[in-house]
Amino acid sequence: MRHNASSPIGIFDSGIGGLTVAHAIRQLLPNESIIYFGDTAHLPYGDKSEAAVQAYSIKIADVLLNKGCKVIVIACNSASSAAYELLKEYTGKRAKVINVIDPMVKFLSDNYPNRKIGLIGTKRTVTSNVYLKKIKQLKKDIELVSLATPLLVPMIEEGFFNNAISSEIIEKYLENKLLDEISALVLGCTHYPLVKEQISIFYNHKVDILDSSQITAAYLKLFLEEEGLLNDAKNEEDHFLVSDYTDSFEASTKIFFKEKVHLEKHLLWD
Repeated sequence: MRHNASSPIGIFDSGIGGLTVAHAIRQLLPNESIIYFGDTAHLPYGDKSEAAVQAYSIKIADVLLNKGCKVIVIACNSASSAAYELLKEYTGKRAKVINVIDPMVKFLSDNYPNRKIGLIGTKRTVTSNVYLKKIKQLKKDIELVSLATPLLVPMIEEGFFNNAISSEIIEKYLENKLLDEISALVLGCTHYPLVKEQISIFYNHKVDILDSSQITAAYLKLFLEEEGLLNDAKNEEDHFLVSDYTDSFEASTKIFFKEKVHLEKHLLWD
């Protein structure tokens, strides 16, 4: 299938965390139309089996392909590690698939050779060792140390961020000796940009805090330019789909996307 520049960009995540990626894409590429799918019926992906995450990802890809998306962005670290290779094969030439891990690995390779880098993420992302495996393949002598920080996602989703409670939890995690003397810290979860400033304050702004939402958006822009698929005139509104709907969930989308968006319910299985 041959797409044109005006075709939309599909973005999906297990919930609303990936809206940080959608927002970064909107900021960098204001002419692009976005179709976002939050699989709220099955969140979080971090504690699901690989097979389950793959099944959900294929179903969501079908929705986005049927809507004519030129690119599908997996805006979730868990789905990126579990389903990227499968989705790439499944979509074939119908759409390009981009994940949130490879752009970050490339960024580290280009900017931090021979350095010690920290990473925080969900248990699934950390135990998968996906970042470590990809970095080792590059042979840039980057030492990567990873720490699971499982309380951060529920904390953020409950609205506890930028306050004393979140500061205390963040400090407890970041005081771990494993993260001593790092040059940069990778935010290995799309929820974490919401506590980026608090993390930076913990390090007295002396450690680079690497936000995969911004790095993925920059990677996507480069890809669209190279493929001649950059839209030069916005022609359609954005759409935000969820597999399960609650009013409180819609209200909290504003936290991630920085503006109020209307969620449309779209069942994955009828």
